[in-house]
Amino acid sequence: MSAIKKINVVVAGATGYVGLDLINILAKHPKVNIKYLCAQKSIGEKIDKFDTRIKKKLPKISNINKVKWNEINLVFTSLPTGEAQKLINKLYKYKKLKFIDLSADFRIQNTKVFKKYYGFTHKAKKLIKDSIYSISEFSKDKIRSKKIIACPGCYPTSIQLPLIPLLKKNLIKKDNIIIDSKSGYSGAGKNLKKKFKHKNLYRSIHSYGISNHRHLSEIDQEFYKISNKKIKYVFTPHLIPTYRGLLSSIYVEKKRSVTLSKIHKELKNFYKKSTFVKISKINKNIGTENVIDSNMCQVSVCKLKNKNKILILSAIDNLIKGAGGQAIQNMNLIYNFNENLGLR
Repeated sequence: MSAIKKINVVVAGATGYVGLDLINILAKHPKVNIKYLCAQKSIGEKIDKFDTRIKKKLPKISNINKVKWNEINLVFTSLPTGEAQKLINKLYKYKKLKFIDLSADFRIQNTKVFKKYYGFTHKAKKLIKDSIYSISEFSKDKIRSKKIIACPGCYPTSIQLPLIPLLKKNLIKKDNIIIDSKSGYSGAGKNLKKKFKHKNLYRSIHSYGISNHRHLSEIDQEFYKISNKKIKYVFTPHLIPTYRGLLSSIYVEKKRSVTLSKIHKELKNFYKKSTFVKISKINKNIGTENVIDSNMCQVSVCKLKNKNKILILSAIDNLIKGAGGQAIQNMNLIYNFNENLGLR
């Protein structure tokens, strides 16, 4: 497939946290024409009312029923869970139309597992075969043949980028992996106060979803794909009193003959051609300061008091590499644009 000059794009769910970050990046992308910005409310409003970073003159917010679909190449769906399934069902007849979904609607391939974690029956079961779960660094060779691209959740992105290469090479033990993740509150969406009732929401740290967080389903799914043995791990997410940014602290036990240096070298080698994954020097303390407002993932491998165990730190911006930025990275791969186009 040769690269095309420009694509016409629709953003469905334009006024949410993820939608606005997505639009802010798309508006500067040299290969994109934003034809429609769609939402259920605020019809006729300008998008810069919701985000003053967006300087480019863009279409006013409209109802999705107003879209002339024959003119469109790509739809970004940043909608509540279940809504993309219904929309894509209706639009699937348009042959040239592709979909990049930023919700969980097509992340889980097993519909029984989907129902267990999300509480309702999948509304587009027949379309799952035409979808792909896409962390961009892992799916480059497969993504172009699929019509529906499912962007992973922010926590799974931060977790899988450092762990998948090590698990594939059998460098770490596949049990007793401990994952402690902390995310800015934007990860919970605009309905944050409805989801979390604890006091001092914007001034406190709060754990949640300890045994049943929905992202467990996609982590399980992707771990199973690359392992001949069940990978045993625990995962605890936390909301922290900052708007954006995500840091995962991952504790693993290395195989007996494996050194810290070997693990670091494997990650450096795996990502040596990657624009967006940076492996830091061994034992470097990192946070989110270097990844905020970027599509970067920064990873650090650190020694611990227990010589058999190591700490892997993985930092991303939850709204960019964990959502909108990765969606655009996937778009670049689909259309044979430079992978980092619009994301530098």
